[in-house]
Amino acid sequence: MTLRLYDTRAQLLRDFVPLDPENVTMYVCGPTVQSGPHIGHVRAALSFDLLRRWLSHDGTRVTFVRNVTDIDDKVLANATDAEPWWALAYRMEQEFTSAYSAIGILPPTYEPRATASVPQMQELISTLIERGHAYPAPDGSGDVYFDVRSWAEYGSLTNQSVDAMEAAADADPRGKRNPQDFALWKGAKPGEPADATWASPWGPGRPGWHIECSAMSRRYLGDAFDIHGGGLDLRFPHHENELAQSTAAGLGFAQYWVHNGLVTVGGQKMSKSLGNFTLASDVLKTHEPLVVRYALAAAHYRSSLDLTDASWAEAEAALGRIETFLQRARRHAPGDLDAAAQLPAAFVAAMDDDLGVPQALAVVHETVRAGNSALDAGQTDAVLDAARSVLAMTDVLGLGPGGTGSGGEGATASALDALVQTMITQRAQARADKDWAAADRIRDAIAAAGITLEDSPAGTHWSIDG
Repeated sequence: MTLRLYDTRAQLLRDFVPLDPENVTMYVCGPTVQSGPHIGHVRAALSFDLLRRWLSHDGTRVTFVRNVTDIDDKVLANATDAEPWWALAYRMEQEFTSAYSAIGILPPTYEPRATASVPQMQELISTLIERGHAYPAPDGSGDVYFDVRSWAEYGSLTNQSVDAMEAAADADPRGKRNPQDFALWKGAKPGEPADATWASPWGPGRPGWHIECSAMSRRYLGDAFDIHGGGLDLRFPHHENELAQSTAAGLGFAQYWVHNGLVTVGGQKMSKSLGNFTLASDVLKTHEPLVVRYALAAAHYRSSLDLTDASWAEAEAALGRIETFLQRARRHAPGDLDAAAQLPAAFVAAMDDDLGVPQALAVVHETVRAGNSALDAGQTDAVLDAARSVLAMTDVLGLGPGGTGSGGEGATASALDALVQTMITQRAQARADKDWAAADRIRDAIAAAGITLEDSPAGTHWSIDG
């Protein structure tokens, strides 16, 4: 089965056929670093991490670009005398990187900052002016706007007509021909930091938000590339404007548009502007990184995800079932569990069907159940096959051992193991002394903590209930 992806522009599932079968190219809109990441940002990044992992699982090269918007109105607005805009942007970028890394999101092939590609943005703006699709403001402000009515295809990504659109609010309306025209270059204004401006043919200023991604994707991936990704909330105006200015400049641009659904709170989009967000750092303080990854991946990437306490509990229990099976398999099935295994056909079919991670996880748990049954029946070969398949599938999803790259989980597990092993030793001594009451008390205390003991000729082993 060929991978099919839902193309937002076409509004249908399309077979994925890359421009170069040996090098899939992806551009994903990264963060605007005016403040730290909320859990919705992390869910978005994870969606494309999963897609990237699936595209590359068979050895295919994937060139993955995720930008950092480090110059923007919001960044300037949040800067202070004590922390200039560029220092704030860098500090917030590190917070995003830390959150991504905590749950095992792979680093991009390239992660360009907008401020490093200003010459390429100016080149693209000049091309648009030459082709009659952009104009400098006649009032001498230094602003340059994209003329939306000069491009007949404007609105094609979101199926809107220009007349039905609200006025673009990304720049001062001074000098605009049409209210919907959006800023490509923003002339410097009094009171803005001098180091937040660049010289240009139109006067000192800085780039508009939309031109940044068009220029960076072209610089790192070429005039045409395979996949453009981002959150559903970026479709308009950001991605609509990117598409218009890039194609109006004569570029092939993105062949597929892929958008992830949003994290919601009570059915309302989580966002900084609405003040209903949960910081990723707060979530990671109270939940293991692998639990966070599982909970965010468990819903289909295009669906809305309303996170509750139950979401984390269900993810923790699901991971516990997987880990308990793998522990049992390692103890009772001699052999190399880590040997390469072919992915189950049902798992591959789920992932090829628009990245059906929920269905793929169902295959993981079905395999775990089959493996546990084989363990109970003493069917060693079947246990090995199931364990190897589970390890292969969880590795693809970034949910395998060490999948998050987080040291905290390992340290916690080691500390817990030391405590439980001490209690197991105490229980064994009580049984040797025929102090059955003490042995039962210790076992009951362990059970009350949600831990199961399994006695065997080789010793006593423990696992988390689940």
